[in-house]
Amino acid sequence: MSSPHSAVRSARDVLQQSIELAVAAEELGADGAYFRVHHFARQLASPFPLLAAVGARTTRIEIGTGVIDMRYENPFSMVENAGAADLISNGRLQLGISRGSPEQVIEGWRHFGYTPPEGKSDADLGRRHAEVFLDLLKGEGFAKPNPQPMFPNPPGLLRLEPHSPGLRERIWWGSASNATAVWAAQHGMNLQSSTLKEDESGEPFHVQQARQIRLFRKAWQEAGHAREPRVSVSRSIFALMDDRDRMYFGQDRSSDHIGFIDNMRAVFGRSYADEPGVLIEELRQDEAIAEADTLLLTVPNTLGVDYNAHVIESILRHVAPALGWR
Repeated sequence: MSSPHSAVRSARDVLQQSIELAVAAEELGADGAYFRVHHFARQLASPFPLLAAVGARTTRIEIGTGVIDMRYENPFSMVENAGAADLISNGRLQLGISRGSPEQVIEGWRHFGYTPPEGKSDADLGRRHAEVFLDLLKGEGFAKPNPQPMFPNPPGLLRLEPHSPGLRERIWWGSASNATAVWAAQHGMNLQSSTLKEDESGEPFHVQQARQIRLFRKAWQEAGHAREPRVSVSRSIFALMDDRDRMYFGQDRSSDHIGFIDNMRAVFGRSYADEPGVLIEELRQDEAIAEADTLLLTVPNTLGVDYNAHVIESILRHVAPALGWR
């Protein structure tokens, strides 16, 4: 059951409010709307209907995910769904994919019919699905056509349809470690780095994340890719503008902390909540934000569309300009 204080009371609410918030974000001047994906949870599990709906209701913003758990995905059907959603949005999809986050159930991907090969882990399963997905997105023919087809075929082997040119360059890998950031660069994916990371040095979160980004860019250059990559980091940032903000987040002046996820020692980045002037000075010290080209703001969607639009507008109007984000 949802919290009695939540503005999201049902699955219909979370889907429809997600669409309305994306529309509001575009009207406020934000650059994108990204959605988390979780299976077996009363959140967002099947992203492509939502992405297509947002694409149909908006005209300018990027529409993305952070992240789709590739352990659960059939790469072939995913290419078809992603191609359709990207065409509906006129090429605005920015798909974050990854091995995925901690699950609601034990080995949930097995219920979807997927098992790692002998001697391989579920992380290997996710990366293998990702590699197949990336290869199929190229749009090259691979399937032998039926000599007596229902519809006329173009010459040669057939590819999956609908094909969306350019989508391959708008795939991001959600990385929690330096090694997977390098792997993402080698495979020509953009980098998403969230609010947690494997604790690989004991240093502050933003310092470790900045190093991860630099390693990614170095590996990208060494791989010889023709285009420039993109890098996003996620942050929880709240400008305290009124009594509602102070009630919800006035005590949320947190610091980094250490925890464990799937037996990985992780460092979790702090949340930022203060008056705009204080926020500006604190965010200037965040090395990873300075290294990245895209900042994803996490918002408390259970508080409803109107309040979240206020949260976004407060950052866009009172914080972003002073930091050169606009």
